[in-house]
Amino acid sequence: MSGWAGSRLPARVYDFGVEREWLARPAGALLWGTDTRLMYETIRTIGALPPGAAVLDVPCGGGLALRGTRPGQDLRYVAADISPVMLARTRAQATRLRREVTVMTADVTRLPFQDNGFDLCVCFNGLHCLPDPAAAVREITRCLKVGGRLVGDTIVRGAGRRQDLAIGAFHRFGLFGPGRTVDEVERWFTDGGLRVDRLELSGAVAHFAATR
Repeated sequence: MSGWAGSRLPARVYDFGVEREWLARPAGALLWGTDTRLMYETIRTIGALPPGAAVLDVPCGGGLALRGTRPGQDLRYVAADISPVMLARTRAQATRLRREVTVMTADVTRLPFQDNGFDLCVCFNGLHCLPDPAAAVREITRCLKVGGRLVGDTIVRGAGRRQDLAIGAFHRFGLFGPGRTVDEVERWFTDGGLRVDRLELSGAVAHFAATR
C-alpha cells in the first residue's frame, strides 16, 4: 500500500470519483465493468444499525462509508487506515457530516483492538490494495464479536483481459496487491473463520458479506 500511504494524488483522484455516485457509476462500468450501485446500497445499510453498535471501518480510505451513518445514530465508529493522507480525509469527512468518529493509524494485519470488540466491520475497496489480504481478514475476524459481520467489496482477477491489465498496472504503481480471484476471496473468509452469506460478482468487483 506504499502508493496510498506516501502520495496525496491517488487519494484525491480516488475520493473525487467515489464520493460522487453520478461519476462513480460510469467510471466503474468503464474501468471494472461493475455496477457501483451495489456498493452504495451496502453502505446505506449502516444506517440500520441500532444505537450503541460498534463499527470498525478498515481500511477506511477517505471515509466513504460514513455517508451510510445517520445523524444521532449513536454508534461507536472507529475508522482506521495506515495512510495519514486517507486519515486526514476521513477526519474532514466526519467533520462535514458532523459524526463522532475515532480516527486512528493502524495496519489492518495487526489491529490494535481487543478480541470480540465490534458488531460490524466495513471494508470497501481496500482488500485488493493489500499484499496479504488473507491475513487482514483473519485479523478483522478476531476483532468481530461472535455473530458480528464483515461487509464490503474487493477487486478481483478473472473478469476480463482489460480489467486484469488494469489490476497489473495498479500493482506496478504500488496501489494494488498482486490481485486474487473470487475463489481465493471466498477462501479468505472460510479459512479465517467466517461464514460467507453473500459473494456477488459484478464485473471485476466482488461484493461480500460474512458472519463470524
